[in-house]
Amino acid sequence: MKNRLKNIIQKSAKYLKIALIPGALMISTQSCTDVLNEKVISNISNDYINSPKGFDDAVSAAYGYLRTYYAQEINMTMAQMGTDTYTQGADGSYKRYNLYTSDLDGRDNWVVSLWRDFYKGINTCNAIIDRSSTIEGLSAASLKQGVAEAKALRALFYFTLVQHYGDLDLRIAETNGPITEITRTPEEQVYAQIIKDFNEAKADLPARANQWGRFDQMAIEGFLCKVHITRATRSFGASDDFAKAEQYGKNVINNYDRALVSDYADLFALGNDENSEAVFAVQFSYDLLSAGGFGNRWHLYYLMEYDTQPGMSRVLEVGRPWKRLRPTDYTYNQVMVNRDKDARYDKSFKKVFYATKSGTFPTFLDKSKASITVTAGDTAIYMPGYEMSEAERATKPYQVYTPSMYQEKQFGVLGKFLDPLRASINEVQGGRDFNLIRLGDVYLLVAEALIKQGKAADAVAYINPIRRRAAYPGHEAELEITAADATMDFIYDERARELLGEGHRWTDLKRWGNLVERVKKYNDLAAPSVDAHHLYRPIPQAQIDLVDGGNASFPQNPGY
Repeated sequence: MKNRLKNIIQKSAKYLKIALIPGALMISTQSCTDVLNEKVISNISNDYINSPKGFDDAVSAAYGYLRTYYAQEINMTMAQMGTDTYTQGADGSYKRYNLYTSDLDGRDNWVVSLWRDFYKGINTCNAIIDRSSTIEGLSAASLKQGVAEAKALRALFYFTLVQHYGDLDLRIAETNGPITEITRTPEEQVYAQIIKDFNEAKADLPARANQWGRFDQMAIEGFLCKVHITRATRSFGASDDFAKAEQYGKNVINNYDRALVSDYADLFALGNDENSEAVFAVQFSYDLLSAGGFGNRWHLYYLMEYDTQPGMSRVLEVGRPWKRLRPTDYTYNQVMVNRDKDARYDKSFKKVFYATKSGTFPTFLDKSKASITVTAGDTAIYMPGYEMSEAERATKPYQVYTPSMYQEKQFGVLGKFLDPLRASINEVQGGRDFNLIRLGDVYLLVAEALIKQGKAADAVAYINPIRRRAAYPGHEAELEITAADATMDFIYDERARELLGEGHRWTDLKRWGNLVERVKKYNDLAAPSVDAHHLYRPIPQAQIDLVDGGNASFPQNPGY
């Protein structure tokens, strides 16, 4: 079933670039043609969507817009870089997201791309919704489900946008041409529309979709949990937002066929994308001819430069190292603690690198010995994640890299997204699915909502299953916590442990209101420049320039 939806999305991709697009993004005709110019790749008319097959294809194709952001470098940059858990590696052109420098402004490519592509997705959804009443030859049930999926996708597009940009152009009807008379709709109204769309979608969707990757009631309730817990922290949050987040999260846990996987490592095992913990995932494919340039690329970004190290070369099993993100000291020393009891460090990080060459090689970082002699297949590098004395390192026939040795090119490697099933050693497009919500996330969101309601004792029941699952056999009881431990400070660390590198951290810190505080405390490179205005991304300047009245009508976010 999963592959079927992937194929539908890929085959329908040509329908994404039709006459809907000019109205989907008001800046599509501006002068930055290398970034924003859309090449029409099909002669299919705008009326195609009005046919039964066109309607079905448009619904499937609308999911494809998720892949323009999620599991791409833009997502890694905007969701993980410049936080307390991750700082910049050696490579990449977007270090301004970590350094919070003045060139992070409305001309930035990622700022523009997210805005552009998700507004295209929104307008595709609007077209599906608006035209559904005029389509003949399609059953009422199919029309109802298609509209529900479009509303759910529209809500997700807006939820992603509002967290980054704040006030938006809230557009819930199809546009067919450039619009220049627009204003920014307050966040409060955007959240209200998101919740309305998700609830209306839930009413018309099945409890569980018959194709993996499509929206269903379970996924809707997972996102409503996230939306309500996020809105609860805003100045306009409703008094019952935490309670609603709690209830929606409990529904996901209790009312569907979901269960925590027994072994944390199984969450990231190849071929296990549809595990019992997955709630909603963006789908990808290894079929490079139909993937449209949007494979899952997260296997690239957390990987150190291992292939230049003594006795080693690049291999498909490990991957192509783009060195974008490296863990902070906070991640090593405060998040990943109790490693003799808590297995999540060992099951999240790649600790052993095997030699691909035979011979004697001078050492690089580990100077406890002058050289190592290895045969291909032997351990060449061991990275325990903690300090080891020089005397102990000297007894090992391989190099031992410890955190005090780490630098921008060599650092702890998060192994959750490695993808050895790619077509070749240097292929950047991966085919693994990318989870937006999994059950471990939901358990901790429910716990957070309970803590915020003063119910710490109840929160323990949603934290301890996560902790027990994380424990090495025989240590489960030692990792359990009590009500006295169930605080927001604990949640800050526990979400980092459980969800490290999975794309939640920047929005988590923003929701908690401590992004600036924690970045200054734990991210040395970011600390000098980050301040409160970085809680929002800049609005694309080209968007502002094309609005009648410019900044007066569609103002830039403060500080940019």
